[in-house]
Amino acid sequence: MAMEKLKRGEEFLYLNDKECGLTGLTVDIGMEDIKEASARLSRFAPFIAKVFPETAAAAGIIESELMAIPEMKVALTNAYGEVAPGTLLLKMDSHLPIAGSIKARGGIYEVLKHAEEIALERGLIHPGDHYEKLAEAEARELFSKYKIQVGSTGNLGLSIGIASAAVGFKVIVHMSADARQWKKDLLRSHGVEVIEYQDDYSKAVEEGRKLSDEDPTSYFIDDENSKDLFMGYAVAALRLGTQLEEQKIKVDGEHPLFVYLPCGVGGAPGGITFGLKEIFGEHVHCFFIEPIAAPCMTLGMASGLHNEISVKDIGLSGQTHADGLAVGRASGFVGKVMEPLLAGCFTMADGSLYDYMRLLLSSEEVFIEPSAAASFEGVVKFCKYPEMKTYLQKHNLEDKMDNASHIAWATGGVLVPAEIQEEYIRTKI
Repeated sequence: MAMEKLKRGEEFLYLNDKECGLTGLTVDIGMEDIKEASARLSRFAPFIAKVFPETAAAAGIIESELMAIPEMKVALTNAYGEVAPGTLLLKMDSHLPIAGSIKARGGIYEVLKHAEEIALERGLIHPGDHYEKLAEAEARELFSKYKIQVGSTGNLGLSIGIASAAVGFKVIVHMSADARQWKKDLLRSHGVEVIEYQDDYSKAVEEGRKLSDEDPTSYFIDDENSKDLFMGYAVAALRLGTQLEEQKIKVDGEHPLFVYLPCGVGGAPGGITFGLKEIFGEHVHCFFIEPIAAPCMTLGMASGLHNEISVKDIGLSGQTHADGLAVGRASGFVGKVMEPLLAGCFTMADGSLYDYMRLLLSSEEVFIEPSAAASFEGVVKFCKYPEMKTYLQKHNLEDKMDNASHIAWATGGVLVPAEIQEEYIRTKI
């Protein structure tokens, strides 16, 4: 049934019938990995504050606000009828410092981890040292001898490019045909080399990996298979737990948490989902949102083939206005981690991206990218699909939904130039 709907390019809710919780994990990762990543980011915080002054007020911690958006819930209800019951919140990774997107988490983390490994190996720092010294001329001279490469549809390239250039690395970002011109221009303004491809994300990654493998000084950041990226994203769950406590929002058997995450290749939403399940267990329910033309994670999970099948194999174009989600083949690593953890996936048409984006801007005065606005699809369609009622019954949640919290994860937007924002606002499909 799911495969037929995918082939027809339908909007639908796919429920993951393999969901069973952390006990079903077949990959050797756990809370200790998340804590290690969090500790590394803390070590680097003084360096981050020095190199990126916009983080100084937060002492070098890269984090976004968790914002209640009651007016958006009213706007969605007025526009679409009954929406998800309970409290609606926005996780504003759209406004993360440095890279302005969710990719600031994993991307910057892996760049810093690589820099740490080089600095320790070359004796530039030692365990227990203060990491501000990595911002000094001697460190930059060392890092300039090394290169970082990455394949991207846009936001991962921005995070890797901006962070790597600030550290001192030479950087090459391989960008697919779906990448927006303004993102390429912004990277080049930071001294990043951008190589453009007239093909999709998978081709950009393939070519970037090949060029990197040929250069012994080069390190390739692989959004499809990187455990380091994944753990950088997972740290978000620890931070979110603290924010929920500060706002006195309960997450337990009587107060379920639903989280909606736009999904491209799967690294960012997968890492966050893994972290949330480690923190909240059965009380959190994570759903991915994908465009109907590029539902690669839904396809990989529904078929059981993960990265061994592409959306083009079933006749889909992979082309979507949600440029960050324009991925034809999901990460096999992430897909297998998600098998026991993910509640399901919503697929959606492109036109709603702009409608949700405009509603958030008019109701809450918050701008996010169209692809980030995909997160509201789960909120709007929550009561529309009978499959969701089945899910609530399975998890004994039907009588608890008035106490539920729903987080729409905004994945990018603050760096979008004003003229492009206006273009997005005018776009109708």
